[in-house]
Amino acid sequence: MPDYGHDQEDVARHYTQGGLTDAIRSALQALGKTPDAITVDDLAPVDEFHIGGRQASEDFLDQLSLAGETHVLDIGCGLGGAARFAADRYGCRVTGVDLTPEFVETGRELTKWVGLDDRITHHRASALSMPFDDATFDAAYMLHVAMNIADKAGLFREVHRVLRPGAHFAVFDVMRTGDGPLSYPVPWAETDATSAVGEPAQYRRLLEEAGFAVMSERNRREFALDFFEQIRARSEASTGKPALGLHLLMGRNTPDKLQNMVANISAGLVAPVELIASRR
Repeated sequence: MPDYGHDQEDVARHYTQGGLTDAIRSALQALGKTPDAITVDDLAPVDEFHIGGRQASEDFLDQLSLAGETHVLDIGCGLGGAARFAADRYGCRVTGVDLTPEFVETGRELTKWVGLDDRITHHRASALSMPFDDATFDAAYMLHVAMNIADKAGLFREVHRVLRPGAHFAVFDVMRTGDGPLSYPVPWAETDATSAVGEPAQYRRLLEEAGFAVMSERNRREFALDFFEQIRARSEASTGKPALGLHLLMGRNTPDKLQNMVANISAGLVAPVELIASRR
């Protein structure tokens, strides 16, 4: 198997909850919704497993000029939330790959529920060895993925391989912005054993070495802190945990993961950063 810098199965186990499809179905029923009558927006509370939620997806993907004829690769697609948003919003075709079998299986089911399985396919595969021919895709993106991949050089070479010349590759990852130990657990790792957070400068260098030209970079630290403040305010105003939400993906220690994430960002140790590159 390709080298993530740690055991890939450990990464997959971290994200596996068990019974995820049924949990989402039950949560929808608690909200008075059924799988045969839901929309992409209905799934947003559980679909957007990255800092900033749906607003972050809009801000990020709007930069890629996606359209109906575009075939896009979603690397580390998770449940496929960003893929469904992209297919619904821009009319494009999306192929998603993810390491976690439960995410892929659940993602396929959710995509059927919203009637987008004619435009979206989900594959279980490593981002370091994808089952696609050279120069297959018109664009690619990943949202909060390479924090689990130590071999970023190999990752970017593989993305370069499957993209057509001139294609855009967009990255939205949590990146190192300061020195010091991180507080764990966080959404992507219970301990530093499966965490591989890199600095923006490392990303830029490795992208360039892989054959990309970096076009733009944006640190979204303040956006992230405002996002988490909104979560805190909603939590304090509510009488209980929402039926549908990211706690279904993060498990029983969701509050600890979010608290540590906020602490790490507030301390200047990490921040979500966007990079937009073009394949040479």
